[in-house]
Amino acid sequence: MDRRKRDRTFNPFKDILVIDDESNMRHVLSVILKKTGYNVTTAAEGKEGLALFEDKDYDAVLCDIKMPQMDGIDFLKSAVERKAEPAIIMMSGYGTVNTAVEAMKLGAVDYISKPFKPDEILVKLKQTEERMGLRRENTLLRDAVRETFDFQNIVGRSKIMRDIFKTVQKISDHKTTVLITGESGTGKELIAKAIHYNGVRKNSPLVVINCGGLPEHILESELFGHVQGAFTGAVRDKKGLFQEASGGTLFLDEIGELPVSLQVKLLRALQDEEIRPLGTNRSFKVDIRVVAATAKDLAKEVQKNTFRDDLYYRINVLPIYLPPLRERKEDLPFLIDHFIRKFNVLLKKSIRGIDPPAVQRLMERDWKGNVRELENIIQRTMVMMDRNVIGVQDLPSEMQEEKKKEDFFSFETLSIKENNVILHKLLIEKALKQTKGNRTRAAKLLEISHPTLLIKMKQYSLEY
Repeated sequence: MDRRKRDRTFNPFKDILVIDDESNMRHVLSVILKKTGYNVTTAAEGKEGLALFEDKDYDAVLCDIKMPQMDGIDFLKSAVERKAEPAIIMMSGYGTVNTAVEAMKLGAVDYISKPFKPDEILVKLKQTEERMGLRRENTLLRDAVRETFDFQNIVGRSKIMRDIFKTVQKISDHKTTVLITGESGTGKELIAKAIHYNGVRKNSPLVVINCGGLPEHILESELFGHVQGAFTGAVRDKKGLFQEASGGTLFLDEIGELPVSLQVKLLRALQDEEIRPLGTNRSFKVDIRVVAATAKDLAKEVQKNTFRDDLYYRINVLPIYLPPLRERKEDLPFLIDHFIRKFNVLLKKSIRGIDPPAVQRLMERDWKGNVRELENIIQRTMVMMDRNVIGVQDLPSEMQEEKKKEDFFSFETLSIKENNVILHKLLIEKALKQTKGNRTRAAKLLEISHPTLLIKMKQYSLEY
């Protein structure tokens, strides 16, 4: 009986097992519960109850503590060892309340003292049902968060993204500081959350703060906390984010925006693993893993003296670089499908897919805003659509016209001599167009002399 219910959703109690050696008590409980709509099965002692478990899943068990052969405590221990799913409520007579409390430590969800009124047992069952429902809901929510940020669910099939997934998998259990770099919109926070939710700290807090989003004095208080009276407006003690994240992960987004004065305090906190709230000399130990992210080139910021080199080396232990979308366009089709599925749910749409010409049009874009820009484009497109397949005509107006490309390799002949003339002509035309007819500048771009350019323009009948 080490099987577990596969249905992760929570349903109201329906099937109840009553275990009691007193036949009158079994009869009374059966009548009360059946009148309320429950399906009731009874057993005279623990071994019989365990045998019934083998054939049926029960939602709740009402089990007496004092019984011959196998008593309630032994039954409870056996049920817990077999990973039984039912909510087990112990029934205790006079003088056995302490034993009932001990039973709860062993895995029972509650107990009720005998004798009890009919309404009492019904209320107890309803309360237990509500608690179990909330517990299951919280479990599902935690699982949903973990699944959302599972590295396998971050969209990307390109080699560079697969390598990042492998890195996340390798480092997620370790406390070592991680620095995630990449342009805005590449998904740095998503990677940070994947690191947290796939590691040993996943059941502890993940605390996020944008280092560039708050004034310096407020940011310091947010990070390290303060005591009452530390400054005007500090009317009570306040825990900082370092303390709130203790045992878990602190994600410092846009760390490149952190003021230099706070960089010193952050470095000290990371090195000593302790913080000192504003307004006190008392220090507090913290156990956190720090993941930092920035769109800046911190090595250059160090050279400009806007970022401390000692802090840079302290946080750049495990670097992860997220490439811009234009460098991994093979991921575009998968990202498009992902966002279509996402916004079908959020917008209550039923878009089946996207036409190949529309995909091609999206592939031609530079995506300076990276994945975030693509997500916005897909959302904007789907909001305005009445059809069920995205076509070129559904894309935003700025993407309607096909990007013109000069294909230097669509020659009608394979003759190098003939194609060399065509290529020269095309390059001269492009240089003249780029310089708006300035022949001197065009000659410099072409890396030929001005007289040579004039000769070739005459040869190819080019006038500018």
